[in-house]
Amino acid sequence: MTEPDTSVTGPKIRRALVSVSDKRGVQAFAKALASMGVELVSTGGTAKALREAGLKVLDVSEVTGLPEMLGGRVKTLHPKVHGGILAKRGDQEHEAALRKHEITPIDLVCVNLYPFRETVAKAGVTRAEAVEQIDIGGPAMVRASAKNHDGVTIVTDPARYDSVLADMREHEGSTSLALRRTLAAEAFDHTARYDRAIADYLAAQEHTQAGTLELRYGENPHQHASARLTADEETSVASAELLHGKPLSYNNLNDAAAALDLAMALRRADASLASAVIVKHTNPCGVGCAPSPAAAFDLALSGDPLAAYGGILACTAPVDSETASRIARDGNFFEVVCALAFEPAAIERLSNRWKNVRLLALGDLRDPASGAMQFRSIPGAVLEQERDLKVLTKADLTHAAGPAPDPAMLAMVPLLDQVVRALTSNAVCIGGRGESDGVMLFGAGAGQMDRVTSCRLASEKAGSRAQGAIACSDAFFPFPDGPKLLIAAGVLMIVHPGGSKRDEETFRVCDEAGVTCITTGVRRFRH
Repeated sequence: MTEPDTSVTGPKIRRALVSVSDKRGVQAFAKALASMGVELVSTGGTAKALREAGLKVLDVSEVTGLPEMLGGRVKTLHPKVHGGILAKRGDQEHEAALRKHEITPIDLVCVNLYPFRETVAKAGVTRAEAVEQIDIGGPAMVRASAKNHDGVTIVTDPARYDSVLADMREHEGSTSLALRRTLAAEAFDHTARYDRAIADYLAAQEHTQAGTLELRYGENPHQHASARLTADEETSVASAELLHGKPLSYNNLNDAAAALDLAMALRRADASLASAVIVKHTNPCGVGCAPSPAAAFDLALSGDPLAAYGGILACTAPVDSETASRIARDGNFFEVVCALAFEPAAIERLSNRWKNVRLLALGDLRDPASGAMQFRSIPGAVLEQERDLKVLTKADLTHAAGPAPDPAMLAMVPLLDQVVRALTSNAVCIGGRGESDGVMLFGAGAGQMDRVTSCRLASEKAGSRAQGAIACSDAFFPFPDGPKLLIAAGVLMIVHPGGSKRDEETFRVCDEAGVTCITTGVRRFRH
């Protein structure tokens, strides 16, 4: 039998160093290596696990001639380890150095790192506990192995065990250069993500407002996620001070940002009123604008108490003890409450009510600059566009059909137009005057594939409150069927951008029903 071409396959794997935090499948992997005649070197808990599986294991301390020290901080940082990994195979000078210093080459390194990300995601973790999960020897071995991938196989992911073993069997105990190159790239990505998580944690601990925050996970637990912080030019939930509760998740941040965006937009439309917005899955289900934050919250909650449960609340005013008491009533539950500020009594009331509620203090309210951009990634590209920051004025409102608009109702249109702007298309909202001289959302239909369904859902949510109310649509009505549903529900004013070929049919329906129709010329699509 001829020897494998080592320029393609590398040397036969004779010694493997296995030291992992994630021990899924490691015993079976090590057994398979041992069955191919590979000597196993290991440390600490991994060595124990391999011995429990009946495997013969050489401790790293036997290789280095030194015990693990400093509470385990120093185990593998030694020339007998790193020399064995970094020596170039076939290089006469390197091989002579190995012989002189009695260093055995290490051909495969199976290492993954201390669970730093998982540790800092736990509630109540101290900085000292987090620091002890900063791996030193592990990243050094991973990087050394990946650098020397011409001769060393580096494995950082348990999901790779089967493919590595299959490659070894195919190449008579060696691995292919193609596989080693792939594994090296994965290894550097592994250490880069690890270092990024540490940097984000330490930056957050020092209240740094730039960089990237590592999140517990994405929209679902199997998705990795982080938040890349941008310049601190406007009020943002990402840079708010966390006064109480667990770190925010991807969904928390996304929903809180949507709630704050609408609350700030309502403030721009009418700065004399406090705004409260409750969001579920980035769509507002409760909106209240009133002279006091307590009244604004009551209006927001009464819009849809069922949907509000487990939602995200944003307020443009400080939360005082009275507002906190209303938020914390029996039957309510909020994941996140963000506000301009919180009185000490409000923090105590809310934190006693819910152990893990996130309380975010915004600090101040700064509007985005004119022309501010927003970005969304798609496979292969990043989309960018100007933010939709337009607030309707009287000049934008055209009386298109029906009775002359009531001035009090017309004054509410810019606020409700901001609500429909915040809903995912196709979107229709119904709202109007609430108690305490405030404006509120009665019902909404969002994210529907046809506008008629959005009209029906908004009407069902609004119920009897639709009588005498205002309906806003984020785009024109292609047919009059949607307006007919809204009129049947009892609305007295319909607001939409206009521009449909069948606008005249919608206007005629409004005229016949005695319902005022207002066009704005401003479409509010949000996808």
